[in-house]
Amino acid sequence: MSLALLFLATCFLAYSNGANDNFKGVASLFGSRTCNYRTAISCATITTFAGSIMSIFLAQALLKKFSAKGIVPDHFAGSEYFLLAVAIGAGLTVILATLTGFPISTTHALTGAIIGCGLVAVGSQVNLAALGKGFVLPLLLSPVLAIAVAGVLYIPLHAVRIATGVTKEWCICVGAEERVVAMPQPSSVFALRSVGSTITLSVDEQENCRERYAGSFLGFGSQQIMDVAHFLSAGTVSFARGLNDTPKIVALLLLWKALDIRWGFAAVALTMAIGGLLNARKVAETMSEKITTMNHGQGFTANLTTAILVVLATLFGFPVSTTHVSVGSLFGIGLTTGKANLRMISAIVFSWLITLPCAAILGGLIYWVSKSFHP
Repeated sequence: MSLALLFLATCFLAYSNGANDNFKGVASLFGSRTCNYRTAISCATITTFAGSIMSIFLAQALLKKFSAKGIVPDHFAGSEYFLLAVAIGAGLTVILATLTGFPISTTHALTGAIIGCGLVAVGSQVNLAALGKGFVLPLLLSPVLAIAVAGVLYIPLHAVRIATGVTKEWCICVGAEERVVAMPQPSSVFALRSVGSTITLSVDEQENCRERYAGSFLGFGSQQIMDVAHFLSAGTVSFARGLNDTPKIVALLLLWKALDIRWGFAAVALTMAIGGLLNARKVAETMSEKITTMNHGQGFTANLTTAILVVLATLFGFPVSTTHVSVGSLFGIGLTTGKANLRMISAIVFSWLITLPCAAILGGLIYWVSKSFHP
């Protein structure tokens, strides 16, 4: 019975993780109006699921790291009550943040729950030194590194666009109801042709009233090239997130020796996908609209930065937070363009600061209650 409860608690954590994290890789697609919400979350779901499945083969280092061995004595790390409390404590922390629209780190929540349960279980025997080097340091450095890399990377990419002669065209929004959009080659039957001018106007929906790249490069439309690159970078981020986060959650199921761990990966991947499809909207709005405004090129740069850092961290076994890297990348772009929402960033950073103690309290409380009923 306890192992069945552990499996359900792990799936709950995976659901919470998907609801809070799945959209982060495609936030710039929605924020720059490259696509609508449904298309963005569909892209995120498919690529995250693919990353989760591939983590069976590529992320064994993280699977071992999040078994909690080396942090608390092995006989506690292998206790079903300990792991059950960790899963529920971390899952509750992440789902509460999701319902309030704050993008937090599942890695941070898991770390906090492990600490809380460990302190209740063994007190001073918790190896805090191992936590500082193997967990906390990468979590603190990742957003700072992402801000720096995104800000620096945007400058040469912007210079390349200028050097290749790719220009921008701007829409004109008129009135509260009607929107007039500048289009170089209107195909709509509603296009208004101007006599003696190559400029044409067309009434369109608000979501289509946005900045676009004009001209062509190597025979392809500049905007088409950017859209493809943007989708590829977003897919890469989501794939990397699934690759990095899935083994952290599946590690809770290592105790169940009779369970083929591949089925554990499949269950986590599936519930993670469902969580993203059903409960990602509030976090999506925060990530896409409230951190910074962005165009296609800026969104692409943020995604490229996130993908590079998360993939490298996964391959080397560093438990970085995709959340911290993704938010840091968006913030780095916002600082470079001068459009960052400092108030929202402050609120997000505060939510990060309370994630670990909140998960520690919940995890420790649940472990204490479970042991009280089953001494």
